[in-house]
Formats: sequence, C-alpha cells, structure tokens
Amino acid sequence: MRNITKTFGSIVANENARLDIYRGEILAILGENGSGKTTLMNMLAGIYFPDSGQIYYNGKEIVIASPKDAFEYGIGMIHQHFKLVNVLSAAENVALGLHEKGRFNIKKVAERIRELCDQYGFEIDPNEKIYNMSVSEKQTVEIIKVLYRGADILILDEPTAVLTPQETEKLFNVLRNMRDAGKAIVIITHKMNEVEELSDRVVVLRKGAYVGGVMTKDTNAEEMTNMLVGHTVKLEIDRPEPVNVKPRIKVEHLTVRNEEGLVKLNDVSFTANSGEILGIAGVSGNGQKELLEAIAGLQTVESGNICYIEDDGKEEQLIGKDPLSIQKMGVSLSFVPEDRLGMGLVGTMDLSDNMMLRSYRQGASPILDQKSPHALAENVVKDLGVLTPSIETPVKNLSGGNVQKVLVGREIASAPTVLMTAYAVRGLDINSSYMIYDLINRQKQEGVAVIYVGEDLDVLLQLADRILVLCAGQVSGIVEGKTADKLEVGRMMTRVGGTGSNE
Repeated sequence: MRNITKTFGSIVANENARLDIYRGEILAILGENGSGKTTLMNMLAGIYFPDSGQIYYNGKEIVIASPKDAFEYGIGMIHQHFKLVNVLSAAENVALGLHEKGRFNIKKVAERIRELCDQYGFEIDPNEKIYNMSVSEKQTVEIIKVLYRGADILILDEPTAVLTPQETEKLFNVLRNMRDAGKAIVIITHKMNEVEELSDRVVVLRKGAYVGGVMTKDTNAEEMTNMLVGHTVKLEIDRPEPVNVKPRIKVEHLTVRNEEGLVKLNDVSFTANSGEILGIAGVSGNGQKELLEAIAGLQTVESGNICYIEDDGKEEQLIGKDPLSIQKMGVSLSFVPEDRLGMGLVGTMDLSDNMMLRSYRQGASPILDQKSPHALAENVVKDLGVLTPSIETPVKNLSGGNVQKVLVGREIASAPTVLMTAYAVRGLDINSSYMIYDLINRQKQEGVAVIYVGEDLDVLLQLADRILVLCAGQVSGIVEGKTADKLEVGRMMTRVGGTGSNE
C-alpha cells in the first residue's frame, strides 16, 4: 500500500500511509485510537475505498472496490465484532454468499471445514449451531470462513479481546501454523505482550500516517510504546494499598434470569469494599453484564439481596428500585456499560449533550444548564486526549476508542461512591489505557468502591486488590490480586471451582 489517504468529512483517517505485507510472516499493526489502523485495513479488505494512493499485489497495481474484489486477491478480514447468523450451523455460516457450480452440498462444505481444521489445528464441529458456541469457537468459524474462500492474507482486528489465556494460546498456535504454511497474517492489537510473543514484524501508525516498522526481535514493549505515542511512557500499573476499607456493596445469593428464562447468575455472593478495586474475571457472557446491571437497577432479580452500606453501617436494599430511585436515595452509582453506544451514549448527540445526560435532572430550573456539561466535555477531551474535530461532533463519528474515553470520563467525573466499569479500556491504545488505570486508582484512593470487569488478565492481576472469577454465572472463586496465578485464574474461568476463597 502506497500513499493511501482516506478522509471522512473533516476527519483525516489516513494520510499518505504505506504498508508492506509479506507471505510467511505475522505482522502487528500498532497505533493510538484514531490513528487509522482499522481504516487502513478496511481499505485492503474492500470495505472502504481510498481517496488516493495505490495498492500493489505481487508487484502489480490492483483496485479493491468491494470485499468480493478483496477475496479474489486472497484477502480476508476477521472483524472485532463477529458477523455470524446465530441460528445457523458453522457450515451454513461458512457457505453463506458462496456461488459454486452445481448443486449445493452442505456435506461437502462440512468435509472441507474438517480438512482445514486438520491442516491448521482448529477445533470446531461444522454442524454445531452458532448460538451454542463459545466466543473462541465463533472466532474460529470467522477464520474458517475466509480460509474457505481461499484467503492468503488474513487480517485480524483485536483477535484476543474476549479470549481466556488458554484460548489465546490456542489461537496463536493456529496463526503460527498458518504463517508456516505461507499465509500472511496481519493483527491489529493494543497488547504489547502479544505483539512480542506472536509477531515477526511491527508497524506503527500515528495520526493516520506510517511512522516506522521494526523486526519484533530487535525491539521491546517500551520502545514500541515510545514510537506509538511519540514520547516516553511509563508501562507500570500502580496498585496503591487500600485505605480505610469498609463494606460498600453486599451481594447475597443473587440469581438472575435473562428474557429467555436462562439463568445468567446463580447464587452469587460477594462484598465490594470502599477504597478497593474488586476485579471481575470471566469469559465474556458468563454473567458479568447481568451482575453490574442488577446492582445498577437495570436488571430484574429473581432472588437474593443487594445492599448498599452507608458509612455508619446502615444497609439500604437496592433490589426493586430503578436507577433514578437509587440516585434519589443518595447512592451514587457510576456505570460504564459494555455496549458504549447502545447503552452508555447517544450516538447522534454531540459530546456536550452526552455529558448532560448525567446532570439534567439535577437542575431546579426548567431551563437546562448547558455550560457545565460543555465545560466537562472540554475537560474530558483535554485530559483523556479525545480525538474529535470539536465538542459539537456527534459521538457516532468518533473512533471506538475515543467513544470509550468520552464515556469513562463522564462517569468518573460524577464523583461516585461506587464505580462499576465493564471493559473500560476495550479498544483503547496503551497510552489511553494507562490514563484510565490511573483515573481508576485515584477513585480507589478517594474511598470509592470500584468494581472492574476486565478481559485482560495481566491487567487485572496488576490493578485489582481482589479478583472474583465467574464461570457459567457462578462464583468460581475469589483470589488476592497480588498473589493470584494467571493460569489458575484462566482455569477457574472455564470451570466452577478453584483454589480461591468465596469471601
């Protein structure tokens, strides 16, 4: 790719960017949020079309105007959010959109899938329905989809975002097998340890432009981060000692069912303390979302108790109260949900108006106070480095990482006594992630009870004082952050029971 430029209105996503991809190599692409990594790869995959620049394949200039064109050149992209039909089987999903000669034969598709599994080391049942699959199995189906179509260049966007350590290692082994078979693998990631472990070469983008590339064996995480940000960054997560620890949220025997009647939380009990970070670990979809929503008054509870404990020890029952009632009780809960635009922010509203969503009920006047939300929006943009043309820009026009910064900044600014975050740094670059870790630690030092749902176990083990592990909606154990073993926590995430306590 040479001199690739792509703009969206006044936003320049890529400017004269360049990239070389080689067969038999795993290439990692690094860059801060809004640096144009995904946009550049989307142009290679035919989802976007560059405003200017050239793409060469085997030395010959080509035009990629659609995903169909990309597949003709052996280019396939596995997106962060899977594009599968839940009610169909793996084989049916793989076959969707294919136009093959003769009569369609699903058995032949399944047979070819098994061949690909044997060749590269996948584990998947072609006849299994998608809704019965784990996250890693769904990802496997996405990879097989592009391999089935003959892809030689595979692009993976944040491939390990919701995988356990064991699933991540399996994926890495498969990617190495594919590289050794002559495939070109491109991964977009923010996890430096994965870049060091998996990639052969690293390319860094900054503000939409190519900054440089280096062989992975010739660099380290600190050097890559400095290239990424443009200045020296401290790569250590502080864990200040908990101060004046008191019980703040007490959950007892909590059971929650979803709309389909499936049990999502089963007899869950724990205590979250003020001045402490309680980490929640678990494979995505094992009850983390329902747990935070139940505490926040957004989820119907079948049985159990959730109590808010005042400084004087008085207990207030939260079950049966909606979020507004909880707020009127004087209980300050901040909730950063997993679904940023679906639940946390309104995509069509600008940054200032999204800040106002938190404060508009506080005014006694029928005329809304617009100055305070505007000032808060400006502070969040400045303090967290949100890349936006202006405060008046609709949040749907921002990159995923910048949307996350807006949401986390707003919630922390509300001075909560309990801060609950679900995947607060998902999709954030390393510099922004460490900003968020620092903000969360500051909340802890101010006596806030922090409940932090995370997907990166390395971060959880460094940040959290205690870690509660969920498996299939049950507490598999609670371990001390300082002494926890990463592999043991990974095992606890995939089976009920472990070496941790339940206190």
